Order: sequence, then C-alpha cells, then structure tokens
Amino acid sequence: MTGGPRLGLRANLPQFTLLVVVNALVGGMLGQERTVLPLLAEQVFSLSAYTAVLTYILAFGLSKAAANLFAGSLCDRYGRRPVLVAGWLVGLPVPLLIIWAPEWGWVIAANVLLGVNQGLTWSTTVIMKIDLVGPERRGLAMGFNESAGYLAVAVTALVTGYLAEAYGLRPAPFLLGLAYAVIGLGLSVVLVRETRGFVSLETRGHDRRSAREIFVTTSFRDRSLSAVSQAGLVNNLNDGVAWGLFPVLFAVEGLTLAEIGILTAVLPAVWGLGQIAAGALSDRWGRKRLITGGMLLQGAALAWVAAADGFVPWAIGAALIGAGTAMVYPTLLAAVADVAHPSWRARAVGVYRWWRDFGFAVGAVLAGVVADRFGVHAAVAATAVVTALSGLVVAVRMKETRPGQTPDRTLL
Repeated sequence: MTGGPRLGLRANLPQFTLLVVVNALVGGMLGQERTVLPLLAEQVFSLSAYTAVLTYILAFGLSKAAANLFAGSLCDRYGRRPVLVAGWLVGLPVPLLIIWAPEWGWVIAANVLLGVNQGLTWSTTVIMKIDLVGPERRGLAMGFNESAGYLAVAVTALVTGYLAEAYGLRPAPFLLGLAYAVIGLGLSVVLVRETRGFVSLETRGHDRRSAREIFVTTSFRDRSLSAVSQAGLVNNLNDGVAWGLFPVLFAVEGLTLAEIGILTAVLPAVWGLGQIAAGALSDRWGRKRLITGGMLLQGAALAWVAAADGFVPWAIGAALIGAGTAMVYPTLLAAVADVAHPSWRARAVGVYRWWRDFGFAVGAVLAGVVADRFGVHAAVAATAVVTALSGLVVAVRMKETRPGQTPDRTLL
C-alpha cells in the first residue's frame, strides 16, 4: 500500500480476502462436530441423559467465552497476528483427541481446546477486518466474515455426515478438521499481516478506560451495547440447542446419518449465505431493525421445529432459524464497532463475544435439564420463547446505530 496504510475494503482487498479464507477454516473446525459428536456421545460412549450429552457444549461455551474476553486485550497488547497464530496452535490437537478418545472426558478436553481455538482465531479475524475497512463498510465486512465461517460450518457438517455414513463415526470425519487446522496455521504464519497500525487512522483522541470499565459499559451501562450483548447470548443459546439436540431428535425419529447431515447443514448454510446481504443492509438501514426482526424470526422458527415432524418440515424450520440468525449475527458485531471508541473497540468486541458464547454454556445446561425432565420438544419450545423475548428487549432498549455516526450513549 503506497504511502502507508489506508482504510477501506477495496484498498485492503488481498489481505481482507485472505482473512475471509482463514475464517472459513476456523468455521470448518467447528463444523467437524455438528453432525457427528452428538451421535458419538450416544452410540460410542453410551451417554443417555441429555445433560451428560451436552457437557461438551458446556465445556466449549465456557472456554470460548473466556478466550473471547481476553482476545481483545491480547490483540491490543501483542498484536492481532500473534493471537491468531496462538489460536491455531491450540486447535491442532482437537481432532486427534476426539479420534483417539477412549472415554468421554477426552472429548470434553478437546472441546475446551476447541473453545480457546475458536475464541482466539474468530475474534481476531473479526477485529482485523474491522481494522482494515474503517467505519463505512463494517456491516458488509462482518457479513463476509461470518458468512465464510458459517458456510464452512455447513459444508463440513454435511460432508462429515456422509463420511460417517460411509466410514463410521471415527476417524474419517475428524481428519477433515485436522487438515483445516494445518492449513489455517500455515496461512496465518506465512501470509497474514498485522493490522493493529490501522487503528490510528480512525482514532480521534484517546478514550482511556480500564478493562473493568469496558466490561461494565459493554455489558450493562450502555443501552445499545448491553442490548446487543444479551441478544448475542440468547442467539448462541439457541444455536447450542440446535447443535446438541437437533441431531439427537432427528435420530430418534428414524432419520439416516446422511439425512441428519443435510438437516444439520441447512441452518448454517442459510445463516452463512444470508449474512453478506444482511451486513450490507445494516450499513444502509441501521442495525436495530435487523436485530429485532432476526431474533423474533428465530423464535418463531424454533417453535415450528418443536411442533413439526418429518424431514421436510424440519428442513423448513432449520432454514428459517438460519435466516433469522443471518439477520442478527453480523449486525450485532457491526453495532458494537459503531458504539465503541476505536481505542477500546477490540476489547469491547471481546466482551460482547464473551457474553455471546457464554450462551452456549447457558443453553447446554438449560436445554439438558429441560430435555431430561420434559423431553426434547419441550426444550426447543422453551428456547423459542426465550429467543422471542430477547428480540423484544432489543426493540425496547437498543438505540439505533449507523456507521460513521456519533452514538448516543444514554446510560441507564
């Protein structure tokens, strides 16, 4: 870049594209588990209680939430690229631990590492893209980032379903994850460039806040940031339910592994495809309407899945959940970047992502308890109610944000 770094998607297209590819590999690491692991829990490790089956999602959610919380501070202190590389190094053993696991505890340990891998790598690619594009196109940038990640989740979930059908639940599906980790690490070490220097191009002055102040502001004090944080938590709460319970529900109803793989892939596929359009629309329309509408659509679609029966109705429900999530996911990240000052934006993104991925842990516990007591359909229905209520909280509490505007930080 002649004359020093410049903000903008077009000015940084090669590095931006590389980061999209890297995040697709990050998503693939998550996708290796979506179809196979719930079935592995039941068929190989003989876990019958839903609470026990969902322990791997609890472990994943807690470790990813913690990694997200620290990722922003680490990126500010050491730079974005070292954190990205560290995330890939942590992720390398994950597929091997699952392949060799003699007992369920190994799988839980693998998911602790997977959570750290996802928290460090995904958070860092988000922060780096925000650094590169500047304020005007960050909704579109987040759309590309999240689309790549969740399309990779969908494709990998589909492929691993077919691999499991043809070659068994282990090791074939997880060899794909091992390949993702090796390629992602190689690209991050050799080709990815540091982006921390771009922050100074956007910063006017310096808003000095401690880590505690940033956590409190993002979580509770700022109306928009707190509304976004609770919506992120509930969004991943319902995604954890879909991840952990949907394959079990479909298997109990007699669907084949290939059919379960297709249904498991539909949700992240629609989610991934829709995010580019949703991110771009949020740059024009603002963030609030898309977030509110997306949460309400997810709630309605979850209620549909709870009441439906059969491959086609479930496919429709999964597609609608994916569409609602596509409206929400990149828009939430863009809203955080709109409100937070550039000097503490990376840490605010980390706090938001802590709340969002803590939703996996909350969802695993609540869904497991409800499913064990009242059945899987009741757990999905309860999740639908919580998701719709979260959308109403956004409608009431969040103030509209748009790229480039000075946010109204009315504190409650």
